[in-house]
Amino acid sequence: MLKVLDNAVPVACWACSVSHTPSTLFCPHCSKIQPPIGGNYFSIFGLVPRLDLDLGMLEHEFHKLSRKLHPDRYARATTNEKDWSLADTALLNDAYRTLKDPIHRTEYLLKLSGAQIGEQHAGKDSDGARKDPSRVPADLLEEVFELNMQLEEMRAARKSGVTDPELQMSLSAAKRKFDGLMDEVDQDLRAQWTVWDEGDEGARAAAQRTMVALLDRRRYLANLVRDVTETLGA
Repeated sequence: MLKVLDNAVPVACWACSVSHTPSTLFCPHCSKIQPPIGGNYFSIFGLVPRLDLDLGMLEHEFHKLSRKLHPDRYARATTNEKDWSLADTALLNDAYRTLKDPIHRTEYLLKLSGAQIGEQHAGKDSDGARKDPSRVPADLLEEVFELNMQLEEMRAARKSGVTDPELQMSLSAAKRKFDGLMDEVDQDLRAQWTVWDEGDEGARAAAQRTMVALLDRRRYLANLVRDVTETLGA
């Protein structure tokens, strides 16, 4: 199902017994801190799940909630409230780190909608059969083959104490190219955000498939950049 909804059953506040959704850190009636919540990261900040977020509003809500959850506020509170302030703060920080990062936010929202994201799911057939997640994208076959040879040459040279400036320049150029390809993927992902946020169910389904494929490609490119960076810096 593509719609991301917070259908959690309302819970009663431990302090005033008024029911509220379990996606709030504080009771909307008595303002008392609540146990770690259900729901999703967007609901913590009172945001509608979408990919193109107002990051200024996200940051504002984060700092406001952080102040309200600060352990110093609970120095004279009950043991439960002290524990909840720590647990809720950890949850708030995780939610903020995820939502402020465009790639992590995209992966998170797609997972909420049922998409299978990650290396363990990369490259699956339409029937769900697994393929090799390290499979080289068809358009990069030749370049990756050449890159792997150069990486092995550089590692061997380093072990022998030999410096090869030409090889180092070639690897640096390859890194710049793959960084550029990652930038292109990010631009393509952002183009799909609008489709996801504003499209109907059918448009969202198509956007989801496209973004999952783009994220697989980005992950592969990121691994290439990491390998080159590590080899150059060895």
